[in-house]
Amino acid sequence: MRISSRVSLALSAAALALTIGAAQAQEKLRIGTEGAYPPFNNLTADGQLVGFDIDIANALCEEMKVECEFVTQDWDGIIPALQANRFDAIIASMSITDERKKQVDFTNKYYNTPPAIVAPKDNDIAGVSAEDLAGKTIGVQGSTTHSNYSEATYTDSDVKLYPTADEYKLDLINGRIDAANDDVTVLEEWLATEDGACCKIVGTITPVEEIHGPGAGIAIRQGEDELRERFNAAIDAIRANGKYKEINDKYFSFDAYGS
Repeated sequence: MRISSRVSLALSAAALALTIGAAQAQEKLRIGTEGAYPPFNNLTADGQLVGFDIDIANALCEEMKVECEFVTQDWDGIIPALQANRFDAIIASMSITDERKKQVDFTNKYYNTPPAIVAPKDNDIAGVSAEDLAGKTIGVQGSTTHSNYSEATYTDSDVKLYPTADEYKLDLINGRIDAANDDVTVLEEWLATEDGACCKIVGTITPVEEIHGPGAGIAIRQGEDELRERFNAAIDAIRANGKYKEINDKYFSFDAYGS
């Protein structure tokens, strides 16, 4: 009986260990991000992912008591990669839009900053309206709310789409385009660098909710309601406990969460 009890206890302990191991394995979240959109997400020369999105993702994972594992993915393929289970969520400054909601579900926003137009300092562009930019060539990253806005608004301009923000910046530096459209925070970050010294912010654009949406959210596969609500609860928690402000103040001099 004693031997039998010991065997039984040993088997029970082994089963418990397997159960705990399985539970722990499930508590790893793979986070998809672009890694080419500073100051939100960027891959450094030594292969480190840094930026506001990355710090927010880590804070949310810590709040949910799960492990974050980051996966970099080109922007054009980031939603298909989520749908193909390459990762569990996208935290990559993705604006919440009705068009994207046809493919993925979103959490509540985790930030909301306005778009802007940037141009060389010696350019004669006076504002951000369609009239101000008529006849100009405008660079913008494709498959973004900024490209959707540019194509819908600047109909008398030549809107040129780029795979990444770095590529339109290079063309702006070299005079191959007249202006560019992107998030004001991304542009201000670039203007503070040596490369960005060429240019200036012409002005910010009043967001159009039908195009720009209510802000950037975390994208997950459709129907994964439990994961979405866990993220929502974690966003509320880091907003309440000061962690969000700590991360915000590391990157911005204003509240990126928006009104």
